[in-house]
Amino acid sequence: MTADDYLRAARAELRRIGPHEADALRQEGALLVDIRPLHNRVAEGEIPGSVPVERIVLEWRLDPHGAYRLPEVTEDAIVIVVCNEGYASSLAARDLKRIGLRNATDLAGGFRAWAAAGLPVREGGTPPVP
Repeated sequence: MTADDYLRAARAELRRIGPHEADALRQEGALLVDIRPLHNRVAEGEIPGSVPVERIVLEWRLDPHGAYRLPEVTEDAIVIVVCNEGYASSLAARDLKRIGLRNATDLAGGFRAWAAAGLPVREGGTPPVP
């Protein structure tokens, strides 16, 4: 299996969403989780209300039954994973679904699609959730 096959298989498990739908869901309380490295968030900005969580701890912070989860994470939470261009986020969202987040998905095109759509961006550099 190639990396492209692996990505295709992950995306087959998701209903990916575009920037405008993600914005509407964000305004309704969906949790946007930014897995981009700090240097990208500093250089390009962040989505207002998004929570930066480094990929290395993502499953622990978003396990709906885990001791280390973010307080707002439940099995029914709508979680939208954001990366630079929508590749790593697909793999991450698939993994979140597998640990119990039924409504996990990712932002097609990533942060760069969000910014290109003219949606709100704030100055970046928010420290990631420890």
